[in-house]
Amino acid sequence: MAEVPELPGCGSDGETYQESLQNVEVIMQEWIETAQELCRSISEPIQRLMSA
Repeated sequence: MAEVPELPGCGSDGETYQESLQNVEVIMQEWIETAQELCRSISEPIQRLMSA
């Protein structure tokens, strides 16, 4: 499961971690396009540092 906290309700899943990330990228774009069509505000991304 992959979720995007900055975009309420935006999330996706997949069989693998990589598939979840690929799917959520598509869903994020669709979420943004829909928000723009409906003239809704879109939150600025929150930058996070990830460590390996």
